[in-house]
Amino acid sequence: MPVSEQHWAARLALLAEKHRVPGAVLAVAAGDTVSDAAYGVLNQDTGVETTTDSVFQLGSITKVWTATLVMQLVDEGLLDLGEPLVSYLPSFRVADPEVTRTVTTGHLLAHTSGIDGDLFLDTGRGDDCIERYVAACAELKQNHPLGATMSYCNSGYVVLGRLIEVLRGKTWDEAMREHVFEPLQLAYAGTLPEEALLHRAAVGHVTPPGAEMQVAPMWGLFRSVGPAGLIHATAREALAFAQLHLADGLAPNGTRVLSAASAQAMREARVEVPDPYTLGSHWGLGWILMTWDGRSVYGHDGNTIGQSAYMRVVPDAGVAVCLLTNGGQARDLFHDVFTEVLSELAGVAPPPLLEPPSIPPRVDLNRYAGRYVREGVEMTFAVEDHRLVLTTKATGALAELSLGDPPPADVVPVAEDLFVTKGPDDPAWTPVVFFRIQDGTEYVHFGARATPRVG
Repeated sequence: MPVSEQHWAARLALLAEKHRVPGAVLAVAAGDTVSDAAYGVLNQDTGVETTTDSVFQLGSITKVWTATLVMQLVDEGLLDLGEPLVSYLPSFRVADPEVTRTVTTGHLLAHTSGIDGDLFLDTGRGDDCIERYVAACAELKQNHPLGATMSYCNSGYVVLGRLIEVLRGKTWDEAMREHVFEPLQLAYAGTLPEEALLHRAAVGHVTPPGAEMQVAPMWGLFRSVGPAGLIHATAREALAFAQLHLADGLAPNGTRVLSAASAQAMREARVEVPDPYTLGSHWGLGWILMTWDGRSVYGHDGNTIGQSAYMRVVPDAGVAVCLLTNGGQARDLFHDVFTEVLSELAGVAPPPLLEPPSIPPRVDLNRYAGRYVREGVEMTFAVEDHRLVLTTKATGALAELSLGDPPPADVVPVAEDLFVTKGPDDPAWTPVVFFRIQDGTEYVHFGARATPRVG
């Protein structure tokens, strides 16, 4: 690195304190050099110090690891991304029989299946938990028609986990260990909480409405959603995975883990994202794709119960960065840290966060008022005193996992169909994009999900 680890350690500490993040680890790969720095505590109740060999939950960054397992099956001739999923997984069912018959692995990898994606279901701790989860998907309805747009789909990645189990003849956990962890020589990475207990493991911290930050009431999500978000690892190990993809499937030790063709295919745009501001403008086969200062960048974020993880790769500079955190205003820390690190090492920076203009444009707010509903969430936009106000209600299993519904929030126009909103304790604004698909159905894209208007 052009500057010392001490420099990044000092910057991480300063910025983490600013954003009230209890503990964090930053790891940076620049060419053949890998550096890391740690800050804070793993658990504010016990005061255990964060170190660079501490394990954090990667959350949904796991999805790219699962996508890598899928592409290995393509490399071995065991899978065709364009064939209907039921060709390989005959027991698969969702509520729409035509989607059941025609949805492909490619749709699931790129989040274009339209299957309602936030089914969080505890099916037990047994090795059959993913199989049982997929059986429960038979009742899942569509957020949008197959292939019509992009909507983030956790359930689709659990289905991919089951596909891996069937074609490999072993659990997703075992397949991940044997086909990714071991070739990358990862000593700390795991998928189960009892594996994390062998190391210095971070716990999440949450801040309920009107309360102080506290240790999360549970460590992780159900085992059944493993393929969508249950890998834990050190930041340096997460970077080893990023370096694998930077090298088009070649591990740092020279082991070929994935073909160059498959690694490149994962970074090719498969769908445009209606909201290009929150994560990226397009989605590939697992990776989120973005353009910063005219240059290609890819990566993924992950959020679990009080933990957040961020990974970005700048391929033309050979630079990869990973930040693991355990609470606080993690996204703001990510933006500040990555702006500094990538400006210094790659000559590129994340775009400025979207904010409302000093004088918001005049738009017809009544056009957007209504109820928008999908699995786990009901959003109501109402016009009150010439303001658009969002009321969000968690439903189903998400209601049980949440710390309570957020208070109503103003939704401020930035341009026609583009708004921003934030809660009372949020320093940064979150984009809200209204759009229509080809058949004219109205949607809101918020938090990477497409939610249809129902009333």
